[in-house]
Amino acid sequence: MIARLSGTVAEIGEDFAVIDCAGVGYHAQCSGRTLERLPPVGGLATLHVETLMREDSIRLLGFAERAERDWFRILTTVQGVGPRIALAILSSLSAEELLAAIASGDKAMVSRADGVGPKLAQRIVSELKDKAGSMFFGAQTGVGGPGAAQPAAQAVAGVQGAASDAVSALVNLGYRQAEAFTAVAKVAQEQGAKVTVDALIRAGLKELAR
Repeated sequence: MIARLSGTVAEIGEDFAVIDCAGVGYHAQCSGRTLERLPPVGGLATLHVETLMREDSIRLLGFAERAERDWFRILTTVQGVGPRIALAILSSLSAEELLAAIASGDKAMVSRADGVGPKLAQRIVSELKDKAGSMFFGAQTGVGGPGAAQPAAQAVAGVQGAASDAVSALVNLGYRQAEAFTAVAKVAQEQGAKVTVDALIRAGLKELAR
């Protein structure tokens, strides 16, 4: 199984790239975001790869970031989300935006992707919300690796009720749920379990104004 490609960009298409590795060209289907981050033809690039093996074919999917590849794997565990839909979602949302959207239950943000209707967006949010919530707080600490998210989630457990109230207040002020969730979670990580709702709202507004 191929896990990574490092070489020269030989070709960039509408939804794929060809990476020349020691004279062998590997065709990898990519999200729009990954294609935008590739250098021009002739430049050096590295793609994290997911290998899909079927009885009659082998497909490579390339991702500029490991987090994007990880989200591809997570998304395709949801019924109705195949490789094409998963790539469409990752073309529309960055890994961070997708994480915040699912953790905050913002199905409208997920449904921005081509081919994702309201019902499928709701299924994605519902099935992945618990996992995304834990991953989200882990991401806010900047600590990576397996199991890193659980201690981070425990660190903010004492402010989850206040955080929920603060997110609701910011949404009522006109901010999108996902961006309000992101700002409040960051503040909660910085200020700890004793932070009040008012403090979360004030600091959240400052974060959103940056």
